[in-house]
Amino acid sequence: MSAVVLVVDDDPVQRRLIESMVRRFGYQPLMADSGQAALHLLTGPHKRTVDCLVLDLVMPDLDGLGVLARMRDAGLDIPVIVQTAHGGIDNVVSAMRAGASDFVVKPASPERLQVSLRNALASKALASELRRLTRSRDGTLTMADVVTHSAAIRKVLAAAEKAAGSAIPVLIEGESGVGKDMIARAIHGSSERKARPFVAVNCGAMPENLVESILFGHEKGAFTGATEKHAGKFVEADGGTLFLDEVGELPLAAQVKLLRAVQDGEVEPVGGRRPTKVDVRIISATNRDLIADVKAGRFREDLFYRLHVYPISVPPLRQRVEDIPELARHFLARFAAEEGKPVRAIAPQAMQMLLAHRWPGNVRQLENAIFRAVVLAEGEEIGVNEFPQIAAQAGDSSTANTVVDAPELAWSSGPPRTSPPPALTNNGPTLPLLDAQGEVRALEAIERDVIRFSISHYRGQMSEVARRLQIGRSTLYRKLEGLGLHGHSADNKEPVSAK
Repeated sequence: MSAVVLVVDDDPVQRRLIESMVRRFGYQPLMADSGQAALHLLTGPHKRTVDCLVLDLVMPDLDGLGVLARMRDAGLDIPVIVQTAHGGIDNVVSAMRAGASDFVVKPASPERLQVSLRNALASKALASELRRLTRSRDGTLTMADVVTHSAAIRKVLAAAEKAAGSAIPVLIEGESGVGKDMIARAIHGSSERKARPFVAVNCGAMPENLVESILFGHEKGAFTGATEKHAGKFVEADGGTLFLDEVGELPLAAQVKLLRAVQDGEVEPVGGRRPTKVDVRIISATNRDLIADVKAGRFREDLFYRLHVYPISVPPLRQRVEDIPELARHFLARFAAEEGKPVRAIAPQAMQMLLAHRWPGNVRQLENAIFRAVVLAEGEEIGVNEFPQIAAQAGDSSTANTVVDAPELAWSSGPPRTSPPPALTNNGPTLPLLDAQGEVRALEAIERDVIRFSISHYRGQMSEVARRLQIGRSTLYRKLEGLGLHGHSADNKEPVSAK
């Protein structure tokens, strides 16, 4: 879930040293023993998402400069920190010209490497965020600009990409704050209409007596206060895309005229004598259950089926926790630049707290939390203290949080409890060694409890769980599957509670 750092070095000792440091900094290391192996991970059929490279310049076969050249040819925009031995300054200059963002001298000190990684990731996030904001404003946002590491969101983007290839009406469903507006803009920016207007209307923010005028326009003198002719949003979006956000909030009277506009491709201004033809692609969005609204008579059934031709459902942030670190970095980079603050990173403890939070307000709530934290920050790193509201909620939440703060795992010779061990006592969590009949419990059962407790204790950080248990991550996943705990893995993104 944390940033993935690809370490490329043919020296196994150097690889292990850098891997240890990268993991200690709170990032997820990915290892490659050659330039070819690195390119396979970056561009192969099973390519991995990588946020930063630590690249050795001197390697047999394909060296660091060769890797940089291949990355440039493949269009990979990933920050690269090159490693060089003493006296290799000429190679460093060549690497920087080839696109490297920074360099460290072997053997790299932890402090120097941490600063380089932090700056590289912050620069990447800021550049990406600025590019995304610019494209969003210009109506040229694409699917590639959507920040995600989630398989669920990738499915959403794949469906949106297909919708972009036609003029089919799209209904984007999801909770408030999940990013429905961005998906709509990405569909428009990936379509043939991207050079034409993208007009967004919040249907829930329009005064009920002005809905028809705002959407369909009005003639001069059509009603009191109509001192000028107004074209309306449909005419503004002619040739482009009209995004009807929170379409379920439209009053029934406006739904009748909207149905005609969608069905016939023409609008009739308030006070007008004849309709106006428009060529508009409709994308609507809602956080309501429109089917329930149709049954309750709050939404027209015929309009529902006109809008619900190609539904896309966007999952809430709590179901795609792996997106939180990347989104947080992008928001941090933007707000730090806007506020003129030197904040570069989020402390690992604070990031784990963000990962454990439920985010009822979804991405919008995360964005506001990062904004507030940047304003409160006094140094280069945001800590737990910069998220007072979230920290307070975490302190008042379930026993899972108590387990995280517990000291050592104590052993108990008493019978197991009915709830899944390890259990909580006044002295911390205990793990029974005897079963209800007074017999020693099976080693497999004890191992299952230890793994469950570890996942809870480290908030689903599977790399950290594997490191603390002193087993490989692949071994950990095999044990999860073998012990029937696959539902508690990091892929599920829900911490296991020890009760």
